[in-house]
Amino acid sequence: MSAFDRPSNGPQTTTDQAQNAIPISCCNSHFILQSAVFPISKPCASRVPKQHLATYQISSYGEIENRVFFATSCCRDHAYLRGNIWYLYYFEGGKRKRPRVGSDKEVARRMAAQTNAQLEVGAPAPLSFEPITILELRNRWLHYHEHVLRSSVATVKRYRAATAHFVTFVHETGAPKHVASFSAAHVEVFAAYLRHIKVAPNGHRNSTKRPLRDKGVRFILEACRALFSYAAKRRHLPPYTDNPFSAIQIDRIPVDDAKPFQDITPDQERAFLSQCDDWQFPVFLTMFLTGVRPGELRHLLIPEDLDLDEGYLFIRNKADLGWQVKTRNERTIPLVSELVEVLRVVAGERRTGPVFMRRRFSNASLPILSGMGFDELQAELEARIHQHSIALGESLSREQIQRTADRLWSDMGAVRTDRMRTEYMRLTKSIGLPFLTAPKTLRHLFATALQDANVDPLIRNQLMGHVSANDSRGGGLATTSVYTHSRPETVRRQLEEALRRRPAVACAREWVAKRSYT
Repeated sequence: MSAFDRPSNGPQTTTDQAQNAIPISCCNSHFILQSAVFPISKPCASRVPKQHLATYQISSYGEIENRVFFATSCCRDHAYLRGNIWYLYYFEGGKRKRPRVGSDKEVARRMAAQTNAQLEVGAPAPLSFEPITILELRNRWLHYHEHVLRSSVATVKRYRAATAHFVTFVHETGAPKHVASFSAAHVEVFAAYLRHIKVAPNGHRNSTKRPLRDKGVRFILEACRALFSYAAKRRHLPPYTDNPFSAIQIDRIPVDDAKPFQDITPDQERAFLSQCDDWQFPVFLTMFLTGVRPGELRHLLIPEDLDLDEGYLFIRNKADLGWQVKTRNERTIPLVSELVEVLRVVAGERRTGPVFMRRRFSNASLPILSGMGFDELQAELEARIHQHSIALGESLSREQIQRTADRLWSDMGAVRTDRMRTEYMRLTKSIGLPFLTAPKTLRHLFATALQDANVDPLIRNQLMGHVSANDSRGGGLATTSVYTHSRPETVRRQLEEALRRRPAVACAREWVAKRSYT
């Protein structure tokens, strides 16, 4: 056989075709395929070696007719016609690629030229992508959030739960299991599927199940849209393919069944605090007058986060103790004098430990880790993580580390967030507001009080911990905050003006006076 006979992995040619095969001269920069010009990556010898073979059928006029051919070292990319469809043929990363181009010969010519140019400089070919299953894509995406972006453990758990519905849908309905095959039509079927499933509101398997609310459906679709955006950036979608989840305009899905925000009147605010016992009152008063999140309140430490002499509360990240603020934005909150006096009673003679202890430790009993300072608690956590790691025989995941840290805070005696919710629901029910079930409502009330008092928007954001000066996600306001610095006295003055009329302030004075009298 000649140097231009068919290689072992190529298509068959007839004897006449083999006799008509001719050497390809690569001294020029182009070769002709059915009258279409295709660039050659670089000059080469006058004859192509057998292992880099290109086979053609020659017409009586000397033109190269449409026939299959093989990738060569000097001609990295080729196009061939199969039926009425043009295909490219090239090797990339040691793998053979045969992407479909279409029926337009001119488009095939341009695509071959572009592919040659990109392969020449080591860039990915424009039509190349890595096929992948939806399950594998989900695993890679969650791994990316876990180990690259370092998204919070809570965020990763939400993404895992949201995309679990997607994986279940693919498994149960026979939808395409590969990312490249999932289309906008499949997304519409998935959205309809979400409307018919039932879930446990708190995630517990024994809870009464209900249909997903509109906000839940939107969040799942948004998570899947982000999943496919990741796929596009990692070249797991076919080239020039749009994100299928962008086709249904998720942001325009109305939210009709969301629970409306329920404001609390001044009379209801007073009634709520009047129903509090001596353990409940400081907890909920602090939420009324500072707007802290329940998780933030649980992780307040003495003396690191409480300066009663100057009248400030500090919301700080405590990565060394396994906890961080939701937005990572630390902040300082001035305290009205009435709240300062209440917190003096709460702290008592303690010099270390959580500001707010569980009810059982409000008396004489002490928690396991009572009296430990910050450095000692940090050493204790490291020791527990090390012991747990040895017991398992492997390094702990971030979720396991967080669970270990949560147990540490419990052993310190810190109040639990689920206990705050239980106590809050008990109180709202006692004053005829059983539909108020989340302590976060008090954070909404704090923000509303700032709005009603016309507190400066930058100060409102600062007090709520929403936008930091270096955070560009807040748009123009965040940009303005880079150049604007609120003086502490300005923040304190505006906050006190906003809270002075709150019944909670009067209730605090009465509570302190009552304890002083007794």
